[in-house]
Amino acid sequence: MASVVTTSPLRARVSAANPAEKGSSSDRAPPPPSKSSIEDQFFWTYTEEPHRSRRQAIIKAHPEVTKLCGIEPLTKYVVFGVVSLQITCAYLLRNTSFFSWQFLLTGYVIGATANQNLFLAIHEISHNLAFKSPFANRLLAIFANLPIGIPYSAAFRPYHLTHHKSLGVASLDTDLPTAFEAFFLDSVLGKAFFCTFQILFYALRPMFIYSPPFTSIHLLNIVVQFTFDFCFYKLCGSSLQSIYYLILSSFLAGSLHPCAGHFIAEHYFFSKTGSGTESIEEQRNGKKKENQDKPALANLSPPETYSYYGPLNILTYNVGLHNEHHDFPAVPWTRLYDVHNMAKEFYEPLPSHRSWVWVIYTFILDSNVGLWCRVKRAEGGRIVGGGGSSAATGGEWKESEIQN
Repeated sequence: MASVVTTSPLRARVSAANPAEKGSSSDRAPPPPSKSSIEDQFFWTYTEEPHRSRRQAIIKAHPEVTKLCGIEPLTKYVVFGVVSLQITCAYLLRNTSFFSWQFLLTGYVIGATANQNLFLAIHEISHNLAFKSPFANRLLAIFANLPIGIPYSAAFRPYHLTHHKSLGVASLDTDLPTAFEAFFLDSVLGKAFFCTFQILFYALRPMFIYSPPFTSIHLLNIVVQFTFDFCFYKLCGSSLQSIYYLILSSFLAGSLHPCAGHFIAEHYFFSKTGSGTESIEEQRNGKKKENQDKPALANLSPPETYSYYGPLNILTYNVGLHNEHHDFPAVPWTRLYDVHNMAKEFYEPLPSHRSWVWVIYTFILDSNVGLWCRVKRAEGGRIVGGGGSSAATGGEWKESEIQN
């Protein structure tokens, strides 16, 4: 069946490499069997995800990097401060009209920034990097969840840990857009819609991929969150304005907000990054000239992860250092720059973004970039963080497992 999707110029360039054949050095893989060739529009690969091999190489070159792993006591204080800020703002706005400029401006400037910070606090805590006790980390994540308004911290953790262990695996990595999303949103208006409502896509997409077991932590998260919402509603004189503020903050945090650029910047590949890196086509041509006798290098895969080293990292637990984070998930946010500086020869050659605002702008308006621009694998990886495993009650990223 012929593809019903028009391939963009970048996707055409990336797909131009010879298809993988038996005995070929190509790392370009066909998609899994399907009733439609729509899945062809993603970049399918046979290669393993890049972070494990780079982690092993960095540890071999710089064994002292493992000493950076461990908890960060500062995290709990930052969480307490941001939660207090959001609750205070919500309380002060309890009698303010939802459609007033004070309400909307506070929601965008303070609320969205604060709740994005709490999203990423929960991300950090999901790796057991705030306390030594796994249960204490679960409780801190539930506390960080309070100003978000909707319980999600317990559900986020297994999906996120599986994203790390199964990067790009179509049946496991819920960070990947589905072919349905990519097909129907393959336009400027579609991508603008996606960027505006991407928090809803991230919330709903996992339901269509797989369902981890429901645990007592999930139940505790739900009970605590809705109890807080009700008590806070009564504290504010039975006014819903404060609850509306918290929900609005969460929505804007995952919408057209500068800090929300990290959602797209982390794993979508771009024709050019904010740092002016060569396009995929230019990289291919350069490799072909330099390595005519090494065809495997000429068949270059797109980058799977991008880092960002700009000032918004201050507000977002250094999540911009995303290559460093995927390479060493057991290193807390305060030491990711140490990882980068220790292994500069590994990170400086990698493409990176200069601006998350540029990322959103380019993603929407550049026809070369879109939801199809993701690397996928048909198999590999594993589910992490389900009930009954050590990852459910202990740390998935034990120091003894760092090299794996």
